[in-house]
Amino acid sequence: MFDKVLCAIDGSKAADRAVAFSVGLAAKFGAELQFVTVTTVTQSSAAKSPFWDTRLFNAGEDLIAKELSDAMRAAQIAGLEKVSCVTISGRDIADAILGYADEQGFDHIVMGSTGHSAFGRLLTGSVVDDVLNHRHPPVTVV
Repeated sequence: MFDKVLCAIDGSKAADRAVAFSVGLAAKFGAELQFVTVTTVTQSSAAKSPFWDTRLFNAGEDLIAKELSDAMRAAQIAGLEKVSCVTISGRDIADAILGYADEQGFDHIVMGSTGHSAFGRLLTGSVVDDVLNHRHPPVTVV
């Protein structure tokens, strides 16, 4: 039913649940699984800022690497063989995820949601809501 599953992660508890779900989904259908995280700041764009601090940027990069490594470990423990991870850049996280999914031919997206109320989403926004409001392959919100 699914050949290529993309799981968007951001280091949150909701993303941890999405990882667990996507691993189970990929195992059940024998699908390829890729974990993706989006960075909105590149080293070149950050270097133009008067607040540039290499240590802070590197700390962020280390955190991203740990998140992806933890997700990969969960997939490997489950015995998945067709699993990979990638970091992509984009100013709009939802657009970056959807554009990447479309370019790479993913037929399912898995994302975690914190379950904020409608008022909370109004104040803080929601990448999940932004993804769901655009044309996309099927999305499972965990």
